[in-house]
Amino acid sequence: MSTRWASGRPGSRVLREPETTRAPRAAAPEADHSQRTGLAEQGAAISAEWAPTAGRILLGAVFFWFGYHELVQPGHWTQYVPVVSESSSLAVVLVLAHGWVLFVTAAALVAGIAPRAAAAVASVLLLEIVIALAATGVSDTALRDLGVLGLAVCLTGCKNQRLVLRG
Repeated sequence: MSTRWASGRPGSRVLREPETTRAPRAAAPEADHSQRTGLAEQGAAISAEWAPTAGRILLGAVFFWFGYHELVQPGHWTQYVPVVSESSSLAVVLVLAHGWVLFVTAAALVAGIAPRAAAAVASVLLLEIVIALAATGVSDTALRDLGVLGLAVCLTGCKNQRLVLRG
């Protein structure tokens, strides 16, 4: 051991081990665990804050996609119109109307205009789609759309969202 002056004044000697003989301290496992827990909680908080926004924008993207295709090629979608003959002009008009509703709802979802009301409209549209698909028999498409319906219903109940236009 060596003696060193802590303050430079006589009488204030502090005994310390030489630098070369000190063993490095191991990191406390509790600190590492609490740091990981803190990061996990921070990640969960960010996810909880932004997940409704991401879900809303992604649902809007799905509605844009299908709305656009119904508007551009309505003849490809007339087979999904229930009760009406798919070769009729009424079926084409109904597909076009449905496409416009999807497109406008998508714009509201993505832009954050009345997001809960837009999500409620999306829920009604998806319920209509799921029922129409299920009427022809349960398919992979109907089950997929049932999951998308679940997203729309969840977004209908989300009060706090980011990237929203407010009046």
